[in-house]
Amino acid sequence: MLWLSLQFLGGLALLLGGGEALVRGAAAIASAFGVPSVVVGLTVVAFGTSAPEFVVAVTGAATGAGGIAFGTVVGANIVNIAFILGLTAAIRPLDVHPTIITREIPMLLLAMTAALVLSLDQLLDGSANRLARSDGLILCLLFGVFIYYTVMELRQSRQDVFVAEARKVGWRLRIRTMSITAGLILIGLVGLGTGGTLLVESAVLIAERLGMTPATIGLTIVAVGTTVPELATSLLAARKGEADLAIGNVVGSNIFNILLVLGAATAISPIAVPDRGPASLTIGVGLTALLILLVHTGKLRIRRGEGLVLLSLFAGYMIWVALA
Repeated sequence: MLWLSLQFLGGLALLLGGGEALVRGAAAIASAFGVPSVVVGLTVVAFGTSAPEFVVAVTGAATGAGGIAFGTVVGANIVNIAFILGLTAAIRPLDVHPTIITREIPMLLLAMTAALVLSLDQLLDGSANRLARSDGLILCLLFGVFIYYTVMELRQSRQDVFVAEARKVGWRLRIRTMSITAGLILIGLVGLGTGGTLLVESAVLIAERLGMTPATIGLTIVAVGTTVPELATSLLAARKGEADLAIGNVVGSNIFNILLVLGAATAISPIAVPDRGPASLTIGVGLTALLILLVHTGKLRIRRGEGLVLLSLFAGYMIWVALA
């Protein structure tokens, strides 16, 4: 178990480091070819923090560890809302930009609901619950619609929270030396590939040793580990008084997780939905709906008390997963 734990932590470290290196290198190349910093930043902000979940999900699906893939994506979304937003709001109240209410959170609710409906094969036609390749393509199509709609909105409005965030991140990630850029991309690819393989293999073996299902490991340990970038970004934004960017980071990452990450993994290889999969998706839908309610009742603000409520719900969810 000690060796497996070290292998798991090493894989996670390679994932996080590789994702950071790949994102910085890709952003630098895009800037060198004249891609606007807003577009670079928007892509980096949303996809960069979801890179660990993407690699774990795709690796899990490709190697037959569908429970890890499913659990990581769904668990990461629950961790993002209940733990990361809860902790950030408990530290400093979160002011929510209207754009997030009218565009991002409704899209997240739609994405979570779509994934839930697509996973209910047993209820709909009596067959085993699974996400087929066609389901993955549907999720990817919804992701394309979201990106198209977002880009159209950005072109029509200069005052947008994600434009401001994208400009900042796009500027920070500029690297002028192409040799360094190429090296970062290579390091990132190697780190992501090696880290994803190590983490998935060790997680499956740890689950077997502890008598747990791979989905349970994905919903808990792997999900918490892969959301470290979102946690760091949100806490840093809140500390700098940019709390609207914190919630934008979390919601954007969740949309990427469900539509692109889970969609791409399922399109590569169908995923059998674990026993607690529909219930976990239902919890994700409920947390997203609760987020909408909290924002409206708080007049575009998530207060400290509401952050503590989210943290309490996260603690209850972790206990449920561990004991169920």
